[in-house]
Amino acid sequence: MAISFCGKRLILTQIGEDLPDKDPLLKEDGLPEFNSFTYERSIAAIGKQTVLYEQAIKNIDDNILANKDNLNIVDVVINPLEEINVPIETTWGIAKTLFFGNQSLMPTKYYQSINKRMTQARSTKHTSLPIYNACKEYLSKNNSNLTYEHERLLKKYVLEGRLNGLDITHDKTKRYYESTAYKINTNMKEFNDKVELATKRFKITINNPSIVYDFPEDYLKIISIDKKNYKNGPWKITLEPKIVDKFMEYCPDRDLRYNVWNGNVGRCAMHSENALRNSTTLEDIRDNRHRQAKILGYKSWSHMSMETKVAGNLDNIYNVMDSLLDTARPAQENEFKELTEFSKNHGFNDTIQAWDVDYWSRQHYRKTRNIKDELIQQYFPLPHVLNGLFNLIEKLFNVKIIEGKKTDVWHSDVKFFDVYDLNKSTTIPIAHFYLDPYERTDYKLSLTHENSWMVGLKSKSKYMNTIPLASLIFNFNPPKNNEPSLLTINDVSLLFHKFGNLLQHLLTNVENSEIAGLSSIEWDAVELSGHYMKNFIYESDVLKNISCHYKTNEPLPDDTIRNLINSRSHMAGYKLCKELYFARFDLKLHELDEFWLTIMKRLYKQHFVMPRDKNESFITSWSAIFTGNWSAAYYSNLWSQMMAADAYSAFNEVPNNDDDAKKIISQRFRDTFLSLGGSVHAGEVFRRFRGRDPNSKALLNNLGLKNDNTDI
Repeated sequence: MAISFCGKRLILTQIGEDLPDKDPLLKEDGLPEFNSFTYERSIAAIGKQTVLYEQAIKNIDDNILANKDNLNIVDVVINPLEEINVPIETTWGIAKTLFFGNQSLMPTKYYQSINKRMTQARSTKHTSLPIYNACKEYLSKNNSNLTYEHERLLKKYVLEGRLNGLDITHDKTKRYYESTAYKINTNMKEFNDKVELATKRFKITINNPSIVYDFPEDYLKIISIDKKNYKNGPWKITLEPKIVDKFMEYCPDRDLRYNVWNGNVGRCAMHSENALRNSTTLEDIRDNRHRQAKILGYKSWSHMSMETKVAGNLDNIYNVMDSLLDTARPAQENEFKELTEFSKNHGFNDTIQAWDVDYWSRQHYRKTRNIKDELIQQYFPLPHVLNGLFNLIEKLFNVKIIEGKKTDVWHSDVKFFDVYDLNKSTTIPIAHFYLDPYERTDYKLSLTHENSWMVGLKSKSKYMNTIPLASLIFNFNPPKNNEPSLLTINDVSLLFHKFGNLLQHLLTNVENSEIAGLSSIEWDAVELSGHYMKNFIYESDVLKNISCHYKTNEPLPDDTIRNLINSRSHMAGYKLCKELYFARFDLKLHELDEFWLTIMKRLYKQHFVMPRDKNESFITSWSAIFTGNWSAAYYSNLWSQMMAADAYSAFNEVPNNDDDAKKIISQRFRDTFLSLGGSVHAGEVFRRFRGRDPNSKALLNNLGLKNDNTDI
């Protein structure tokens, strides 16, 4: 059999014939065979696996029908699905790792084809009527022989089937549902194509060196037209996120800032040329999503979204948002008064607008907090930070991380680590992971310097006898001139966050891969462990343990530690209002029938002190909710952050010097959030850890926005 990817035709039987039960991309020890990897080999393996996956789903369907009078749901459905899920997830994980980590081995166009084919194959499980009916019927019988994990799996399969329209019985309604889904996909592609074209068309060339005098050296290298002459220019500014975000912070020329800001938020706006306008396209997406939700029995797309969220319902989300806004909005007013006064004292006599905020915020931050990245990062050499982080993880969770044996990697920068549970063994690892820390401009995906990924390569599976394996990929500055990689405080925060995600994947006790680790966790709780770990860098003892000057080994000065701990409060009201604005805007867009501009104007006034510029139209290029996976879910990261702050505040309820009490809290966190994965509803996991539902007080306290009346 032959398959076609990106115009290439490959014969499926060209790999794996000699070892039909062996994954063609894995070595005998079960680890990926990166040293001999080619994208042709990957495409052939994926083509073969997806065909086998689809055939296996058909076999499961046939077995269900053949055994419907005496169906053993575990033997006929759950275990066969696990058997086909584990290898295809591993192959997909390898492709993702290389797409993020080494694009010479996995170019974008090939990864996109692989991703599309994988998604298509895996959808056959979600659209299988026999699997859906079998799981639904089995659950209705209240079978007491099911384990809790198996029951959770069956409920997951039923929900996925229902959200894919398997409850629709009327042929005419089903055709209408399918037609609506087709229109949504068509509109999404149209939206994305216009955004890509508008992004590519914009560019500004800077020839004046005085404009870039304060730009970081690494950033100058990115924007320089002649990389060998990056200090002298000229420099090109585009709308790539890694370029535009930094530009708005550093550019002293207000007219240039406005041009870039206007180009960014005005992409595909109603005042654009006809071929690029996205207003009608996004309204079509909204309308068809609303129709689809109605067909499935929901009031709106946002109401339907709550099926996969821990928040439970829109009223709960809006109540929390209102409570946060009640504190954040007055704080923003005070912040802008202070920022306005500061800017006037430094020669700026106009009203601060949206294109001024990032620039003047950075200037204000450096002056008032006395924090300069170029000085601070000298105290955070990556090897020392990693060593401190590994020691912290061992202290908290009794887990030891040790660099492992030499194995295949996709680049010489990559290190391989073994993870040991000291409660069980110091010789047999419970998991492994790869760490790829450095930016590689020519070979590595880097949308922004802050981009990082935790990719699951293998999940824990008792039936398939696999232990967790993952890759962590960052874009930190590489070592140079015999100096180690030096991290900014934002880099350190990102490192801790991703290790929180990693620990949840590696330390799971769940035995089925589809609900182990981060799998099947409610969307608005999936980042909880990452945000939880990030809180530790604002503890003085942790900062001391992960820092030292890379040349002198001197400790981080105490006043700098205090400034870093207090840095979260800088412009915290404005930043929180901005998050709340985006989160509520997304939910309202997918709940209400009003025109998007009407909703935008109303919400903008509620959330911001500064006036809205008439040209602002970021929604017409808001790909995350119109072509990505975050429609009616954009609030999820904020919700995870809120839950994590509340979970972490358990440490504040015991004496600071009570190490035994802190150890108990850490063990309880491991036994709940890090162990249970998606096998238990995230709301129940939180209650097992805290003994109650979450509230937003701790988040406000973390941000220095205390409000004693916050009870939600």
